[in-house]
Amino acid sequence: MLRKIIKIDEEKCDGCGNCVPACAEGALEIVDGKARLVSEVYCDGLGACLGECPQGAITIEEREAQEFDLEAAERHIAQREEKTAQAEGVTGCPGAASRMLDRGKVEPVSGSESAAPSQLGNWPVQLKLVPVRAPYFDGGKLLIAADCTAFAFGDFHRRFLAGTTLLVGCPKLDDADLYRRKLAQILIQNDVSEVEVVYMEVPCCHGLVHLVQRAIEDSEKTVPLALKKIGVKGDVLETKAA
Repeated sequence: MLRKIIKIDEEKCDGCGNCVPACAEGALEIVDGKARLVSEVYCDGLGACLGECPQGAITIEEREAQEFDLEAAERHIAQREEKTAQAEGVTGCPGAASRMLDRGKVEPVSGSESAAPSQLGNWPVQLKLVPVRAPYFDGGKLLIAADCTAFAFGDFHRRFLAGTTLLVGCPKLDDADLYRRKLAQILIQNDVSEVEVVYMEVPCCHGLVHLVQRAIEDSEKTVPLALKKIGVKGDVLETKAA
């Protein structure tokens, strides 16, 4: 089939490897000191890797190529991660396994006070750990929250979390550019109905708003975006659509 796919200029490529982690589908590897396209079926042709090449060696061309296969790409990534873990003598973290949770149910703990039911419906929640494709993304509202918001706002579960898929991160301490690229892929590969960002009033936290806005632009999708600013004293300072 005729479709868009990446092209690598080997004369320009210096093998820096910046493009490899930028490809969420694992289509790129460094082989013999050069970036190589592992398989056409792993490349979605969207070009998330383009901006990561300092030499400008990666471009998009339209040519006859095998159709992009998301399931094959996911299997490839899983196999690659397993091989890496085996080589390093470690096993995958069970806590990072993707799962959907039964909202509103809390197991009683002997001798403890009754707890308000959790509204968390997905796991993991950390942006760095969450998979790009997951059933809880489709057709739902995506809540992207700065790490500190749930601690500052006491009624976070009832007010913000109920009925949403949660992702958390810190725009100052984490890799904001990685988060932007990953969010864009989540929006591209899933049917997200709307996005809400909950962030703190401190200046550095506004970076979360910027990276989400950029991710929506990069996805080339029209997704409604709502913003809620939380004060350090635990109040909602501002609510608006972006």
